Amino acid sequence: MLKWIVLALVLVPLILLALAVRPVLARLPRLRRAALALQRRVDEATALQEAAESLQQRAEGLQSRLETTEQRLTLIRARRGD
Repeated sequence: MLKWIVLALVLVPLILLALAVRPVLARLPRLRRAALALQRRVDEATALQEAAESLQQRAEGLQSRLETTEQRLTLIRARRGD
């Protein structure tokens, strides 16, 4: 009799655990696909961030050239007397 009680106390939780784990295991392929999609988005975001930084540097360079051009234009106008 004691053997059956011990056996029931061991088997019932194991069966409940298996029933609880089964839906999670069934979702693993979808979760893996979702994780891969998220990783692709992270990679795309990283590439976009690098492109944005490159554009920012280019814009700063153009801003510097614009300021130099404006200074030269001001000097030219001053020499002409405009």
